[in-house]
Amino acid sequence: MSDIAIVGGHGQVARLLVPLLTERGDLPVALVRNPDHAADLPGAAIRLLDIEASTVDDFATALTDCDAVVFAAGGGPDGNIERKRTVDLEGSLKSIEAAERLGIRRFVQISAMGVDTDPGEDAGEGWEAYVKAKRDADEALRASSLDWTIIRPGGLTDDDATGRVTVGETTDRAQIPRADVAAVIAAVLADDSTIGKQFEVISGDTAIPEALSGL
Repeated sequence: MSDIAIVGGHGQVARLLVPLLTERGDLPVALVRNPDHAADLPGAAIRLLDIEASTVDDFATALTDCDAVVFAAGGGPDGNIERKRTVDLEGSLKSIEAAERLGIRRFVQISAMGVDTDPGEDAGEGWEAYVKAKRDADEALRASSLDWTIIRPGGLTDDDATGRVTVGETTDRAQIPRADVAAVIAAVLADDSTIGKQFEVISGDTAIPEALSGL
């Protein structure tokens, strides 16, 4: 049994990840800003953390005694440019530093497809800020001492899980259900062969364990 901290524990993917972890005997530790969110996370241990207002010390307190960290927080690709920095980038940086301080080795980060590519002049300030924040967060994680995996899903949908995906260093632009992203996170946490791997993932025809084994 592992205690797995989920930063951004009330996010849509995180809420789908929690039951997958509990069903196999792990303890999800959901880091949330609002204590009322506990009602949406049955089976998870709840710890309070305001990603934007908290210091690295606060993050370290919230991550104490955990065996792994999943960074699943995000301000989203909307027009709130400031939150791309304070949530997507700074939240990740504080999580990485706190994990290193505590000696937590395993760290899985949810990024986004195509963030290493210049978004172009017509992308809009919000999207440009989002891409830069995700790219910089991924770069910082790769440069860390942690046993990292970076997952870069395609367009997220609320469709039911299929359990089948396509993964690769790069893939075609396509969609994937959030439920399948949650299943990929759960599988990655149990598969040390994914350490040091960064990959894009979309819906496909290959069962998740088989797809990951081919990375």
